[in-house]
Amino acid sequence: MSAYDRLRQAIEQEERAVLFTIIEGDAVGAHLLVLESGERVGSGVPDELVGQADELIRGHRNQILELGDRRVFAEVYGPPPRLFVYGAVDTANSLCAAARLLGWRTIVADARGKFATPERIPNAEELIVAWPEEALARIKPDHATAIVVLTHDDKFDVPALKAALASEAFYVGALGSRRNQERRRERLVEAGVSEDEVDRIHGPCGLDVGAESQPETALSILGEIVAVRNGREGGSLKQSKQRIHAEVAE
Repeated sequence: MSAYDRLRQAIEQEERAVLFTIIEGDAVGAHLLVLESGERVGSGVPDELVGQADELIRGHRNQILELGDRRVFAEVYGPPPRLFVYGAVDTANSLCAAARLLGWRTIVADARGKFATPERIPNAEELIVAWPEEALARIKPDHATAIVVLTHDDKFDVPALKAALASEAFYVGALGSRRNQERRRERLVEAGVSEDEVDRIHGPCGLDVGAESQPETALSILGEIVAVRNGREGGSLKQSKQRIHAEVAE
């Protein structure tokens, strides 16, 4: 099977992969496909570059790499990121609507079946009626998953955040006042979560845009999620010293 045939199969099966193509230097035109599982198809690409495959996949961005006289284009493939929201409240629907505009997959869970319904949350692609631990065990959050907890009840918040922090999710956020965040911190530490892990929580979640309505709150939260995924602070571009668009590594 050629690298392109295997890539087509990987796309259909929603596997993550990076396709290396030598665009300058020895063996120009050679292809090597490396899947997240470690499987390789093709040849001609130096091992020094192939060893970066996992980092490239997690970075979710195409790059041009250099090694000696060779320049190699690394093209990343994979399914869209996922947004998992615990708490089937109105803000959850606004969050899902915004995320779907970005092409993300949206999942909402709640133990209260009367809340987690298609009528109330029409923008969720998947609805799960389950307690936090069960819901998170079902979706298996990975490094391309963002988790937002919107409930305001310790019996939901604490297990949801504890399970989220035990996962690879690149973002864990919680809605609520600063007083609520401190109370959650105390409860999580009591539940055995380390201080360092608790510090991963973005809470209160969202960027400071003065949000008042639910759609504005969703915009604030999703803006922070995108910034975190791209390794940015999420401040004003006018004040930023970084390039506006992500740089291509050379």
